Amino acid sequence: MSILGNFVWSIADQLRGVYRPHQYGGIILPFTILRRLDCLLEPTRDDVRALSERFDGGALDVQVKRKTGLTFYNTSQYDFARLLEDPEGLRANLIDYISHFSGNIDVFERFGFEAEINRLEEKNRLYLIVARFAEVDLHPDTVPNAAMGDLYEHLIYKFAEASNEEAGEHYTPRDAIRLMVDLLFAEENEALLEPGTIRTIYDPTAGTGGMLSVAEERLLERNKHARLRLYGQEINDLSYAICKSDMIGKGQDVGNIRLGDTLADDKFFDKTFDFCMSNPPYGVDWKASEAEVKEERTKDGPNGRFGPGLPPVSDGQMLFLTHLAHKMRPAHEGGGRAGIVLNGSPLFNGSAESGPSEIRRWLLENDMVDAIIALPTDMFFNTGISTFVWILDNNKQAERRGKVQLIDASDMWVKMRKGMGSKRKEIDTVARERIVKLYDAFTETDSTKILKNTDFGYWTITVECPLRLNFSASRAAALDEKALAKAFGKGADPAPFRTVLADMGKQIYLSQDKFIEAIREEFVSAGLKLTPAQYRHLATTLGEPDESAEIVTDLKGNPEPDTSKRVTENVPFTYGGNTLSDLGRNETINAYFEVDVAPHVPDAWIDMKKTKVGYEIPFTRIFYTYTPPRPLAEIDGDLEAQISKIMGLLREVEA
Repeated sequence: MSILGNFVWSIADQLRGVYRPHQYGGIILPFTILRRLDCLLEPTRDDVRALSERFDGGALDVQVKRKTGLTFYNTSQYDFARLLEDPEGLRANLIDYISHFSGNIDVFERFGFEAEINRLEEKNRLYLIVARFAEVDLHPDTVPNAAMGDLYEHLIYKFAEASNEEAGEHYTPRDAIRLMVDLLFAEENEALLEPGTIRTIYDPTAGTGGMLSVAEERLLERNKHARLRLYGQEINDLSYAICKSDMIGKGQDVGNIRLGDTLADDKFFDKTFDFCMSNPPYGVDWKASEAEVKEERTKDGPNGRFGPGLPPVSDGQMLFLTHLAHKMRPAHEGGGRAGIVLNGSPLFNGSAESGPSEIRRWLLENDMVDAIIALPTDMFFNTGISTFVWILDNNKQAERRGKVQLIDASDMWVKMRKGMGSKRKEIDTVARERIVKLYDAFTETDSTKILKNTDFGYWTITVECPLRLNFSASRAAALDEKALAKAFGKGADPAPFRTVLADMGKQIYLSQDKFIEAIREEFVSAGLKLTPAQYRHLATTLGEPDESAEIVTDLKGNPEPDTSKRVTENVPFTYGGNTLSDLGRNETINAYFEVDVAPHVPDAWIDMKKTKVGYEIPFTRIFYTYTPPRPLAEIDGDLEAQISKIMGLLREVEA
């Protein structure tokens, strides 16, 4: 395929001087699509022309489908061969040709193709380009659908390279897709082998259609009589055009590939699917969709696709995660499975009851997370960071219910002979089969851990320490009117209070109650009144931290917390080896407090009203294996050896 891809890209040599290299893709890609469609239509062209003389509109669509089996057509008298017969009229005839495609072929307008045709004609390059493309046979008998998909992606890569863009923004490496597809199909392997099997698959970030194409290829490899209906939505015009063109060549319903922002406008809002796949952008903000997402969340409530929670606007990955969870076929209809590639952030970002934590909570408490697989680094074209495949399932097999399988496949790869962008590693057939076998076995090994959903839950507790202050009336002199006014109440004149406090001198009180008693006597003598709450507020205003002082209390005698010493700690649901069925929330938290907090801070307490529920998946920590440091004697021996070596070299120099 690289030979064909390089040949097609070499046609861009005709564009030198007229276009800059980063503009080549805007010509090469639409002409490649046009030539593919031209070759696809060749066998049925005469039949369609005949039908077009008798029918039009929707009737023609039906008749063409019935006669040829195709869901698209072109009623023009032209093809590449006939276009070249009239060099003088080439521009007008080519525009006529692309304007006579059926209404569902809207891909050329995405490239502004007519304007490019006019420019090529103006620069005397149009005939050269059309002639070169006419030499390329892109009929499926010569270039099968899988190879055509590879060709599109090769051209996209060259286009991105020339434009200094990231190829990974447009498509996902095939090795990563094959792994995801095999994992998705693993639980339905037997059902997928049945004759006449029909399934649906959906990609909300379809790109050039690579995930959909590979899914179809893998299913047909298993069962050539199966049928996989492909659905996708894509926001980028260029990728959408290529994806739709690729689906046309596969005989798919091109109406199932739709253009638009999945987050802001779900084009398949009324559909769910057997399988879902996605490789959304990492660390990309969703500000452009923010208003629509929040409006939909308000309208649809907790059961909507964004109901569980919203991640920070700076990163929209988890919105696609919840979106996919809602696009799986409901469990009562047989259930669905989804696979999505994410970076490490969605495993643990966000504190308890934050948007990300609530999304994880919703997925885990509804038992939808089936497995998470850590991929090798340097797997993708535009990033070398760690990535993870999440497999979701809303109708798990009995032995998997209530559990999550974690697989560390970060060391299961082979080095590529030639890297592409950031991609240096690939998951070959051997590695892919190894990972799928680990998944199928569902047993713990060094590379596989199986945990209960509740193992990922925790409570964030707030530990308070008592406030200890000493008090002095003399500090009132340093306070401004605003600070004192808060203590004396709205509209009160602080001047007489300040005068009384100033006359009390600089005595330090270590007891809140004794200080309040002292200033109350002085205020009463001066005819001044305060409520009990105001006396306490005034005392706190005139207090300073002092560990030797008594504890400050509220009106009910409860200790006031020292906010400077306030800390939060996470208590696992499974603390002490317990499960939620063994101990309740408060019992588990109290057990943690008695063992891990109270011995170190005897006067501390937990403010249960502030307790929050959180979920995180500490993947790296779960697989961490402690490696003890080398023995000191061994290190000393190595140092002595190095010193001896250095001294020997110094003696040689001195000699």
